[in-house]
Amino acid sequence: MCLIEEVLHWSATDIRCRTNTHRLSANPLRTDDRLRSECGIEYAAQAIAIHGVLNNPLRGAPPIAGMLVSVRDVTLHVSRLDNIDAGLVIRGTRISGDATALMYNFEISGQSKTLLAGRTTIVLRTPPAASASARSRR
Repeated sequence: MCLIEEVLHWSATDIRCRTNTHRLSANPLRTDDRLRSECGIEYAAQAIAIHGVLNNPLRGAPPIAGMLVSVRDVTLHVSRLDNIDAGLVIRGTRISGDATALMYNFEISGQSKTLLAGRTTIVLRTPPAASASARSRR
């Protein structure tokens, strides 16, 4: 499931994306013919994953898998996203991280207003080659 349609800007710490998939009746996150605002967390997670790929210093290397483990300080300013006529702009800002975990602030806006915002933590899986070499050193 790919919800992000376009990367507008990215740097070492920020990414800004845009999408219109929130209005699709076939959006896989819809329930009861609605797209609840909490689903914006998945949009943010996908933008953060794209940011990780774009900032991978080993171009062409397989991306490092991550798992969303925490979402904090989420503020929902609307109850649903499917009735937002404008495209959604998803912004992620890396606030800390290392080879094992990342923390991002995120914000989703539409029609020039913030729709939801929060902070997320992603734990990165150790690549198989790295974990194998760590075992061989023991």
